[in-house]
Amino acid sequence: MSGKLALNKEVFVPNDERMLAAVQVKRRTKKKIPFLATGGQGDYTTFICLSVTNKKPTQVNITKVKQFQGLSSFVRRSQWSIIQLRVVNAVDSSRDCPEFDLTFENGTDQWTASSAGEKSMFIQILHHTCQRHTSGKKPDFINCDPKVTGGNSLLHNAADSVSSAVQKASQALNERGEKLGRVEEKTGEMMNSAQHFADTAHKLAMKHKC
Repeated sequence: MSGKLALNKEVFVPNDERMLAAVQVKRRTKKKIPFLATGGQGDYTTFICLSVTNKKPTQVNITKVKQFQGLSSFVRRSQWSIIQLRVVNAVDSSRDCPEFDLTFENGTDQWTASSAGEKSMFIQILHHTCQRHTSGKKPDFINCDPKVTGGNSLLHNAADSVSSAVQKASQALNERGEKLGRVEEKTGEMMNSAQHFADTAHKLAMKHKC
């Protein structure tokens, strides 16, 4: 099982949530944390995850999850509702840049993703989710490539492709249904003809017998 599938299964599924996206990150500016606060757990990998609840009304959360070195389990850390998100800053839209910032109502976290592509996909899904589930004022997305937040994004293209595939499948089923209907109609006509022929043959046989 891949890391992100395991992350979803262990952290979000038990809470009746569904993970939409996750990006592996490191802090660009480390916070000053007292030595005792670390608990001596050593190195860890950090993920920023986007999830939705399965129950209505849908709630969208951004969660920081850690996986400590040598352990297969994940530890849920901070969590914010998407309505607390104020600004998503992609830092630089002119080049492939793995850096991004998330500003909530209580502060800003500066991150570096494991790759520029993973960052772009996360921001793209986050933007789409904000447009869909956030009422009222939505978060500002700044320094983002227009392909990520615009109408030509990969996400919208994927949605169009899925819609087209569904439409084609529906049309094929309709055409198949029409063909099956014509076959059934022809079969019925042939059965009627066969029955008529059998009745006529029987009458002729009885006539000649007499």
